[in-house]
Amino acid sequence: MSGQDEQDTAPKTAAPGGRLVTGIAWAVLLLGLWLWGREATDVREGISRPATGDMAAAGRPPDVPLPPAHAPLDEARPQRLDVPGLGIDAPVVARGLDGKGAIEPPPFDRPGSVGWYAAGVTPGAAGTALMVGHVDTETRPAVFYELSTLEPGETIRVVREDTEVAEFTVDDVQVLTRDGFDAQQAYGPRDTERSELRLITCGGTFDRTTDTYTANVVVSAYLTGTASGTP
Repeated sequence: MSGQDEQDTAPKTAAPGGRLVTGIAWAVLLLGLWLWGREATDVREGISRPATGDMAAAGRPPDVPLPPAHAPLDEARPQRLDVPGLGIDAPVVARGLDGKGAIEPPPFDRPGSVGWYAAGVTPGAAGTALMVGHVDTETRPAVFYELSTLEPGETIRVVREDTEVAEFTVDDVQVLTRDGFDAQQAYGPRDTERSELRLITCGGTFDRTTDTYTANVVVSAYLTGTASGTP
């Protein structure tokens, strides 16, 4: 589905930024419930967005061999997220949980920023780091508008405060509907020996009845290399 189609189905009376909150808050609320249910306060995992691009890419198996995993790095806070294939070069803001147990999305006035769950793992360290971004605003695309078009084998880079760049390789892209949402599948580690990353945003279509998106896009990636950079 195109971004224009999603814009057309949005409530015309919705407050600015309203679509951003409902889609992401729903997914991250499930993250909070999943963490509490497992009594795993040290578990660190992902976030969500709308499928406005090539839906056929979601879940597509890699057609090229994927590189081996790199050993996890020491902890260091993320500064920027770089996705060359999508032209994303975005600042990262630390986010916590709100009063309902949902991860706070990036501020309404910063749709070009990416939120990182700061109570979890830092990207590049052992475990699964979670990042969330808006897919659109009431008037224009946001940072993760084309997230669903990523394919296995593509590169994601996270510039960290230690100036080391953690380089991740995409190994899976999924569209998880609200009705069939599996928190373990979205947030759980694929390999506990690796450093993993989840990028999450809203997906599917915009439901005018509930003021939410009908699905979430979850991109899974794992650490495959490092480089030097400037935060």
